[in-house]
Amino acid sequence: MTTGTGAQTTVLLTGFEPFGGQTINPSWSAVQEVRRTWAGSEDIRVLELPVDFASVDRVLTDALETFRPDVVICVGQAGGASALRLERVAINVDDARIPDNQGRQPVDEPIVPGGPAAYFSTLPIKAAVAELGRLGLPAVVSQTAGTYTCNHVFYRLMHEIGRSGRDVRGGFVHVPFAPDQAVGTESPSMAIDAMARGVAAVLATTLSTSVDARIGGGSLH
Repeated sequence: MTTGTGAQTTVLLTGFEPFGGQTINPSWSAVQEVRRTWAGSEDIRVLELPVDFASVDRVLTDALETFRPDVVICVGQAGGASALRLERVAINVDDARIPDNQGRQPVDEPIVPGGPAAYFSTLPIKAAVAELGRLGLPAVVSQTAGTYTCNHVFYRLMHEIGRSGRDVRGGFVHVPFAPDQAVGTESPSMAIDAMARGVAAVLATTLSTSVDARIGGGSLH
């Protein structure tokens, strides 16, 4: 796929470093696997983000300025989730239940002071969930990305896209624990290769879908 100017489409996929006492973060493993296995003509760039409220903005914005991507899919870990969670809304608040990797624990702080209360994903999340179902991968539309660094990055991404004035599609996907992380617990898990196939399917759907499908994907609570 190429952009409207005929240039090669650039895709930025981000994952996170481990946090919360974990030794791996499956989001980073999954996006690296997508880059390794992607067969399309798109230029796939990947970036590992720090779980650090103070430095992650600079790391993300530097990458956006350097790569000037046409599509950005940020991926994070949602321990306890049983499906791929395609996030609908990013909200303008940091409220950390646990400290980040530098010991910071903001409570009820705006991500962008004076910024909009929320941003919506511009990925075709419902079409992507439908495609994931056809592939036999569990996936749902999620109404909240939480209030930790995943939501922080999602909000900051959409804010920077809006400020840039460029036609960039962006959003956030949460993945479950990897099997090794769930050993000895009751938490569900998903193989890294399945996560990667899921993220790749979200990307492929984004590249081929200009208007999202009108499919029920709401929740009662």
